[in-house]
Amino acid sequence: MHLLIQTLRLRSAVAATLLAAHLAAHAAPPAHSGTLTLLLTSEPTALVTIGNVATPILSVSAKVTEGLLKYDHDVNPQPQLATKWAISPDGLTYTFTLRQGVKWHDGKDFTSADVAYSIELLKKIHPRGRNTFANLTAVDTPDKYTAVLRLSKPAPYLIRALVATETPIVPKHAYEGTDPASNPNNNAPVGTGPFRFKEWVRGSHIVYERNPEYWDKPKPFVDQLIVRFVTDPAAAAVAFETGTVDLGYRTPVPLADLERLKKVPALRFETKGNSYSSNVTRLEFNLDNEYFRNEKVRQAVARAVDRSVIVKVVNYGYGQVSYSPIAPGLKAFHDPAPSPYAFDLKKANALLDEAGFPKKAGGVRFSVPLDFNPIGSDGPRLADYLRSALARIGIAATVRAQDPSAFIKRIYTDRDFALTTNGASNLFDPTVGVQRLYWSKNFIKGVPFSNGTHYQSPAVDKLLEDAAIENDPSRRLKLFKDFQDTVARDVPDLNLYQPVFITIANQRVHDHSLTADGVESNLADVWVDAAKK
Repeated sequence: MHLLIQTLRLRSAVAATLLAAHLAAHAAPPAHSGTLTLLLTSEPTALVTIGNVATPILSVSAKVTEGLLKYDHDVNPQPQLATKWAISPDGLTYTFTLRQGVKWHDGKDFTSADVAYSIELLKKIHPRGRNTFANLTAVDTPDKYTAVLRLSKPAPYLIRALVATETPIVPKHAYEGTDPASNPNNNAPVGTGPFRFKEWVRGSHIVYERNPEYWDKPKPFVDQLIVRFVTDPAAAAVAFETGTVDLGYRTPVPLADLERLKKVPALRFETKGNSYSSNVTRLEFNLDNEYFRNEKVRQAVARAVDRSVIVKVVNYGYGQVSYSPIAPGLKAFHDPAPSPYAFDLKKANALLDEAGFPKKAGGVRFSVPLDFNPIGSDGPRLADYLRSALARIGIAATVRAQDPSAFIKRIYTDRDFALTTNGASNLFDPTVGVQRLYWSKNFIKGVPFSNGTHYQSPAVDKLLEDAAIENDPSRRLKLFKDFQDTVARDVPDLNLYQPVFITIANQRVHDHSLTADGVESNLADVWVDAAKK
């Protein structure tokens, strides 16, 4: 017994020493710590992720509007607007106990009515909401602080889909009786979060102010959050070098500048905070296009694209080759099998001949536009590589550039495109992040980042629908394996690579990536060390 007591005392002493060292290395945040400036490479088109999940909107939405849950780096649920939750053994009932005493920024009480309204709205208009809440039949509100989600079929992914950006809880009183897509709250939001919206100067910046009535006191630690739009890649790099911005994520500077910036003593680099969303960069075909509705043409393009060159040369080694519609980051579901259409220019040219598109004068078979998603700094370089690769098989591609709003309208509303490069978040589960891209029922004109190719496969539809409700893990994995095999053969798109996302922060900025969604979170924990310049 004496020895046991000595051992416990020793362990306590060691623990105390380690804790003291940790606290010395990580000073506690002050009560208030001035201004934080977040850089975005593209300006958002709205400030709430109700009907659009473009990256710039994801970057700002959760600063004002919260979710039922947040998630640690392993995507385990943690309380936010919900303090407790329970799932029935049959997987058909989710009961949430809501946080009491929470106020909307306009002073009204947050209640279960807001939760019910938000989730039912998201099912109708959110790009992924049709998938996420496909089995939802009702949201019951037995009292002000209880919300019960009732499902017709199990949804094994649902408990991880309730983060602020994916399932934002909005004020019912601000939206009810209006057109939610054009509601003023989308551009001047009222939420429950740590920051209150102050102003949006188009083309320049957004200003958020500390919410003094935030339920999680003493957070937030930052008095003011400024979101600055720096669309010129070179200017973004300079802004970090000079300290005019404090924080940026998803690799906010050109990859070519990273090695130089890593030598700047004032900057830190982080890859944590990206586990909620595994992204993949894709080349999408418009399957309604006169050329790309032909399967042999798509196979030819697949054989003309060398993914290893894209990662090594175009992306400076930052990324991982991916052939599958499910990103490598989703390790439990990803099939690493290579494409059935390996890089082979001779076979690519032969396929185009078989498809009835022989080379004409100048070696050109046909001409098409190539649009790239302008969100991020490296789209033009990928587009240039693809233009060159297509030219080697006689396809003349003209690269078109436009701002994010024009791009989304062209691809998803006007459908005025032939080929486009696009990023797609696979999120934390294929049913939520991947199904929307291949499910025929998710071809919705005007809804961004849905089934933009207009892919239609009854076999794939069934595989996706069965996987969405399958509670047995092994059977679910088999369904997703078959899905990947089928899509690989049909080639409605080319999955190219999974990018590496890097967050850049000034050394005076602390605690910016504590959750699975990192900088896309509410940033309530962030503090700025005013003593450091």
